[in-house]
Amino acid sequence: MIRQLIATTVVTSLASAALAAPAAPTAVHVHTSSPEGFSTNSVWIDDGQEVTVIDTQFTPQGAQALLADIASKTRSPVRRVIVTHPNPDKFNALSVFHRLGAESIASRETAARMAGVHAYKTYYWVNIAKAFTADSYPRLEAPKTSFERTLSVPLKNGDRLTLQVLATAGVSATQTVVRVDSTGDLIVGDLVANRTHAWLEGAVDSGRPVFDLAAWQASLQALPALAAGKPAARLYAGRGPVLPLADAVREQQAYLAAADAAIRRQEERLGADRAALTDPARQGPLVQAVRDDLVRAFPGHAMSELVSYSLYGWLASRER
Repeated sequence: MIRQLIATTVVTSLASAALAAPAAPTAVHVHTSSPEGFSTNSVWIDDGQEVTVIDTQFTPQGAQALLADIASKTRSPVRRVIVTHPNPDKFNALSVFHRLGAESIASRETAARMAGVHAYKTYYWVNIAKAFTADSYPRLEAPKTSFERTLSVPLKNGDRLTLQVLATAGVSATQTVVRVDSTGDLIVGDLVANRTHAWLEGAVDSGRPVFDLAAWQASLQALPALAAGKPAARLYAGRGPVLPLADAVREQQAYLAAADAAIRRQEERLGADRAALTDPARQGPLVQAVRDDLVRAFPGHAMSELVSYSLYGWLASRER
């Protein structure tokens, strides 16, 4: 049974919280999966006595590679895993951590949405992509602990992780940001892709993608205030390198604005011929044109294929 934790800290006090320097450094590391796992970042935090992992990877095999990486760098055991949002590369491998006896934590809304996302993605990977069978696709396991709004997780060295649920959607229907209190560093999952093309599918809700770039932009605007006034705070993204927080937010905002403009150009070009948006035989050139615009605008960004794979969320939103 999921344990429900109700945190009473409000956002305003989160932004101004003070913390004494930890007794030992809080080391933050990034493990990036192979391309088969979508080059997904899992962040792991070592306080000198235990490890906290943020986001599990897409498959149990990906999680095992993550754990092997951790074991090669520290003797601290993995004690907990945090899920930032209900996308499969964030929660699919919870079973691996549960077998270790690790605690698992997600917001109550993330925990509630995982089953629907899992069913939607299982259908795609088994029946459409045919990359898995019904037996080989990762099974769903619920997080052991859920919380509402905020949660403070004390570390053994005296530092703290603060978990904050954002008020608006982003890359998914709900988003938890993890802050390292001593530094203000933020870990945000796929809400940000640093110098990497974004996954533009949108939130999965009731078996359909919900494409909402305005809500995503609103979530990005909330990030700087969560850094507790730490000017050197960094942002750890779901993909791509670690960047200064201000740079990461500014660049992601610019990327989403460019994506929105590219989509609007294609819709304006169609004029009254809106049928192309919902006709599978005519959608390909529209998607390619948006991808080409984004590649021209961001020539140094990696993984432009994510645009092609995910823009069906835009097109599906026009079917309503």
